[in-house]
This record gives sequence, structure tokens and C-alpha cells, in this order.
Amino acid sequence: MSDEQKPGQNPGEGNTRCGFVALIGAPNAGKSTLLTALVGAKVSIVSRKVQTTRALVRGIALAGTAQIIFVDTPGIFAPKRRLDRAMVTSAWGGAGDADVVALLVDARKGVDEEVEAILGRLGELKQRKVLILNKIDTIDRTRLLGLAADLNARHGFIETFMVSAVTGDGVATMRDRLAAMMPEGPWLFPEDEVSDAPLRSLAAEITREKLYERLHDELPYQSTVETDQWKTLKDGSARVEQTIFVTRESQRRIVLGHGGQTIKAIGEAARKDIAEAADCKVHLFLFVKVRENWIDDPARYREMGLEFPRN
Repeated sequence: MSDEQKPGQNPGEGNTRCGFVALIGAPNAGKSTLLTALVGAKVSIVSRKVQTTRALVRGIALAGTAQIIFVDTPGIFAPKRRLDRAMVTSAWGGAGDADVVALLVDARKGVDEEVEAILGRLGELKQRKVLILNKIDTIDRTRLLGLAADLNARHGFIETFMVSAVTGDGVATMRDRLAAMMPEGPWLFPEDEVSDAPLRSLAAEITREKLYERLHDELPYQSTVETDQWKTLKDGSARVEQTIFVTRESQRRIVLGHGGQTIKAIGEAARKDIAEAADCKVHLFLFVKVRENWIDDPARYREMGLEFPRN
């Protein structure tokens, strides 16, 4: 098999590699944006609102004869609520199961309290670790090199990558280097698959992204979306019904908007992205319900792929 094989080509019976890379970091370090750049398709939501990735999201990328499964973990932060604890537990669990752990640091922010806390626990993980400095287009080179030296002095990273998830600078080179670190073995997914997330789950995440984009300041963090129905129609299109859960009636009115205009705009934006992900026409129907104590409901955690913390 030629070393010049392009991503997406069938590896045939040659020597293949396949493994997992866990992306960990503080909230808003750019993990979801980087995952999209690595995979070449949206598999995780991106939002200005921190901690929007709640469960493990896997994106699948190809580099030559290697298949890399990137695990986008929730941002690691000091948990205060039950949902926070579930997310942080999920993040460290995802890191512990990977072949390589990649610490993503926002180069513009540098080493803050959240990064310090993550560095303090990295030594507990036995896997090889790499450092990814993201948003390199936002700071000067001298400061960037100083940050890289500082972080490598704190922990023994086997390699340091400097990238911009937004512009794509350095992403392809990093993907190729990570591919070489993967263990030899057969691919776990078909070559045209970009995520192991069911369409129902991805559709719910897309709608949650549009909800946050539209109501970033007005809507609190405790809101969630569930896909209640995904029905393929005779013409090949899909009827998708989703429920947006909020914790108070006042929030429900905000989501609906005057004359239903806000929920209509959210639905139109979500429908477009869901149709692109599903590669078919989508008829999206959104409902908004108040569920005051959903954040303490074990069933909601299972729906999000999280383990329910008992204390």
C-alpha cells in the first residue's frame, strides 16, 4: 500500500491503523471546532456558551491507511451542580479510554486556573499525551513559543502542535502525525462514516446549538433538546419531532418569542443543518415544554449519554 494514499481511499488488505484520541481541555478551548476541522463535517455543536458539549462525541477521520476516532469530551471545569459533575466525570472517563490524550489549550488565554487544574491530573493518565495550542492566529509568535515552552516544562508531552481550528492552519499535519501514533489494527468504522452518533442525537445537538446561538444571553444553561421522533416518509424525506425542555414558564415564553417568531427562526436554522447531516429533506417540528427538575432526572442523563451522579 502506497504511503501517498489519500484520505478516504479504501485501505484494502494492507497494514491499517486505528485508535482513539481524546480531546480534553477547558470550556471554550475550541475542541468542537477542531473536531469539525479534523473530520471535515459537523459532529459536535459549537457555541459561545461554555460547556455546550455535554457527553462524549466521536468524530472519525482518515489519514492514509489510518482511521482516527477523535473523542470530543465536555470541557473540564470545577463542577458545582449535578450536571457539571456528570460532564467532568464523562470527560476524564473518555480520556482514560483513549490511545492518545490531546490537551487543547486556547493560546490566547494561556495557562489559567482551569488549565492548571487539568495539568494537575494529567499525570494520573498512563496514555501518551500531546499538546495542542489552538487559536495561534490570535497571538504573536514569541508569546506562542513561550507558552509552548512553559507547558512542556510542566508536563512531558511527546509532541506539541500549533493550530488554528478556524483557519485550518496546522490541522492536516497534526492529523497525519496522530495517525502515525495509532496502533496497528483493522478499522472500526466504514470509510465514509464521520461519527458514531445516531442521527437522532446529532439532530438534537444541532437544535440545541441553534437555541444557544439565538438566545445566548437570555436562556440559561439548564435547557436541553430531545428528538422524540424520526420517521422516514415515502418520498425519502424525514419527519423529525423534537422537544426543547426548559425549567420555567418564563423561559418557555422566551424560546417561543413574540408570535412564535423565535422558535420559528431556531427551527429554520436547525432544519437546514439537520438536512445536511441526514442528506435528505427534513420536516422539523419543535415543541417547548417546562420540566422544572429535569436536571435531577436520571432518565434525562441517560438520554444525553451521561452517568447520573447519585450525590
